[in-house]
Amino acid sequence: MKTEMENNEKKVLEYELFGLKFKNPVWTASGCFSYGLEVARLYDISQLGCVVIKGLSLKPRKGNPPERIVETPAGMLNSIGLQNPGVEKFAEEILPELKKYDTKIFANVFGEDEEEYLAVAEFLDKTDGVHGLELNVSCPNVKKGGIAFGSDPETLYNLVSKMRKLTKKPLLVKLSPNVTNILDTADACVEAGADGLVLINTLLGMAIDVEKEEPILATKTGGLSGPAILPVAVRMIYQVYEKYGSEVPIIGVGGITTTQDALQHILAGAVAVQIGTANFYDPYAPLKIIEGLKSHVLKKEYEHYLRLVGKAHKLKIK
Repeated sequence: MKTEMENNEKKVLEYELFGLKFKNPVWTASGCFSYGLEVARLYDISQLGCVVIKGLSLKPRKGNPPERIVETPAGMLNSIGLQNPGVEKFAEEILPELKKYDTKIFANVFGEDEEEYLAVAEFLDKTDGVHGLELNVSCPNVKKGGIAFGSDPETLYNLVSKMRKLTKKPLLVKLSPNVTNILDTADACVEAGADGLVLINTLLGMAIDVEKEEPILATKTGGLSGPAILPVAVRMIYQVYEKYGSEVPIIGVGGITTTQDALQHILAGAVAVQIGTANFYDPYAPLKIIEGLKSHVLKKEYEHYLRLVGKAHKLKIK
């Protein structure tokens, strides 16, 4: 009887998306969980809904010089510079170990120009064990005068539409919050054929050492993450869901450290959530949030967590 009850409790978090079955809606965010194997020494990462691996480029990348990370009030700034071993080495040395775990694997993809994005995506499309792609479009587009892919709707549309033709795997786009109107870039991705949207990437910020009287980060600016950006993420998710509803799946990320934070994302319209900066000080945070979500759904006496998705949107009275 106890086993049957436990199975029923697990089912309240199980769902299907992009033709894939997920154990639960708690994913890890790219760049904050490395490639998953480090945390696998602490617990079985098969318990996670999905692992989104650290960003991959075509060739190995050293990243930026130090300082690359600085703690801020309610968050942190990072300017790692997308350090990674390159997509081929990942596939040869890291992925075989990662495939031993029973969870979904999404690869975060980036490039300095359109050609590199497409080359990485083409390689991963043929790579067994990678279930989907997440495009990091907060990279400078070198051939477009330094404009970030994620802030120019036309450039973004062109990239996503070409990626869509290149891969049959689920294609998500991680949107930058550093724009005037998040709907402009969301629209471009949807029109180009993206399967879903990930909201949001980091906010652009800076920290200054008052004794040295200079920026702390070697690159001067970096990406702000952590609890400080939670309200921004919730607002942007709400805006996009308000326009598209359940037609466009939203994966929420930004400032989630507790079950209550994750619920804000879900109630705003996210069908799944990614845990990022919280992993740095509590690698067990994703597991705690999985249990917290399950307890909340059972306490509310919902048959499934999906009943909560977008529930903060009230029907308009005509």
